[in-house]
Order: sequence, then structure tokens, then C-alpha cells
Amino acid sequence: QVQLVESGGGLVQAGGSLRLSCAASGGTFSSYAMGWFRQAPGKEREFVAAITRRYNTYYADSVKGRFTISRANTQNMVYLQMTGLKPEDTAVYYCAADLRTSISLTAPSEYNYWGQGTQVTVSS
Repeated sequence: QVQLVESGGGLVQAGGSLRLSCAASGGTFSSYAMGWFRQAPGKEREFVAAITRRYNTYYADSVKGRFTISRANTQNMVYLQMTGLKPEDTAVYYCAADLRTSISLTAPSEYNYWGQGTQVTVSS
């Protein structure tokens, strides 16, 4: 079983940048598919980005070209570099992990392990 802890959220002006970090412990990190999701008030949790254990990356259309997901297996870390932030990016951002190789990476229900979330607020 893996435990996930996110950090790096905060308040930023539109157009600014943030880097979110997710520290994993308790499992073989390199074996997990990792995802970032976000949830704004009154909305469902939505897919942001994912990276497989083979380093294949996937992005929601809304963040493509602005966000970059990466992982550092030797440090048990996954990152989300966010640039060109917009007010609509405001949400709680969650890190997620799953060991299975055939999951739908964009579906929150497919991930077994979740962090507690970190707030990102983008002011206009």
C-alpha cells in the first residue's frame, strides 16, 4: 500500500506558475501509474495529467501545453509543473496512484490510492 502527500499549492496571479509535488511511500513507486486530478467547489473531480511506469504522459485538453507531469522514481516523487495559470485552474489538486497496468488513466474511480490534496488558487 502506498501513501501520498501533496505539497506546493498556493495563491498565484493569472499567468503565473506553480510546481506541485507528490511524495510517495510504502510501495514500489516505480511500479505505479501516477495521476493528478483536481476538484473545484461544486464540481466533480476531473483528470489533469497522468504518467505511466514507462513514462508515457497524458493530459486533459484544458491543460495541454501549460502543464507538465514528471516522475523521479529514485526519489519516489511525482511533479506537476503548471504554467500560464488561469482562474479556472483554481481547485484542490490531488495526487493518485494505482498498481494495475490496464486502468483508464483519466478516470478517478480507477485509482486506489489518493493524497489529501493541495489547494491552488489563481487570482485574476
